[in-house]
Amino acid sequence: MKYAVFTNSIKNNLEIMSKNSIKSIFTILMLSLVVFSCKKDDKTPTPSNPDGNTPPPNEEELITTIVLTFTDTTGIVAPFTVTFADPDGDGGNAPTIHEEIHLDSNKYYNVTIQFLDESKTPAEDITQEVVAEANEHLICYNLSGANLSITRTDSDGTYELGVHSFWSTGLPSSGTVTVVLKHQPGIKDGTCAPGDTDVEVVFDFHIH
Repeated sequence: MKYAVFTNSIKNNLEIMSKNSIKSIFTILMLSLVVFSCKKDDKTPTPSNPDGNTPPPNEEELITTIVLTFTDTTGIVAPFTVTFADPDGDGGNAPTIHEEIHLDSNKYYNVTIQFLDESKTPAEDITQEVVAEANEHLICYNLSGANLSITRTDSDGTYELGVHSFWSTGLPSSGTVTVVLKHQPGIKDGTCAPGDTDVEVVFDFHIH
């Protein structure tokens, strides 16, 4: 009789242990599935390039050449150009062309500026991009010297642009005009202070 009771006790204990083992195994399986699911969903975004760095927007264009075209408002003098050319861009070899500006005294000129990348064949006219993104660009004409005034005559609808300008001369004198193309995406306020400089060139001028 005692043996039968002992046997039944062992049997009951084995059944309880078996049930607990099944529950434990089931719990472990469920936890494994949850962990696997989380790992599968937790994907690290792939960087935009192998170095993991996001390339800067609006990457600067190479500007090798600036051409100023002067048109006398009286029509007496034929239009003429003044050119700056640095084929390898800033910081390399010296410019191959760096002309001076010669103007008549007491005259008015309509002036158009053109920016080119002549490192390409055919040359790329960067001016088109400047005009298309007029609300992000400003051309500054910084004067040093007397008897010359420059007024920008075009705009982006809110602020001046400067591809077209009006130049007025006085008595004979000399000085410099620093032409600066500013890139001002989202921060253009009509002044030359904000933004990055795409190109900057100093031209000597002489009024005769």
